[in-house]
Amino acid sequence: MSPFRSYMDIALEEARAAAARGEVPVGAVIVAPDGTVVARAGNRTRELADPTAHAEILALRAACAAAGSERLPGHDLYVTLEPCPMCASAISQARIARLYYGAADPKSGGVAHGPRVFAHPQSHHVPEVYDGIGAAAAAALLKEFFAGKRDG
Repeated sequence: MSPFRSYMDIALEEARAAAARGEVPVGAVIVAPDGTVVARAGNRTRELADPTAHAEILALRAACAAAGSERLPGHDLYVTLEPCPMCASAISQARIARLYYGAADPKSGGVAHGPRVFAHPQSHHVPEVYDGIGAAAAAALLKEFFAGKRDG
């Protein structure tokens, strides 16, 4: 078994790019079982005028298109913020094997907070979940972004 390698640095790059576009700084990356990055994305809800254009959804769409399948068994997803209920449900539908997320989201999260999507019997697939990966950096990005919105 190879040692754990985090891809959160790539997700953080995507979050920074999202912030530069004026989007909420959330980034996501999907990694194939062989360690290849197959998709990466940042939030684009404002740019695309699409409330579903969260980083996770965009990365899932790209990874599924590349795989030619609606399912991504064995794949890992790294995201800088705890997924919302919509994204958590999509992660389950895509059969993501492992979810790694950075900052907790007590207000809008759907994994450890709020509806806890994976705890419901309607969640047909439950990924392994690891939280707190790169949490300090992810939380700092979010705080800086929203402080700028309040001050500006």
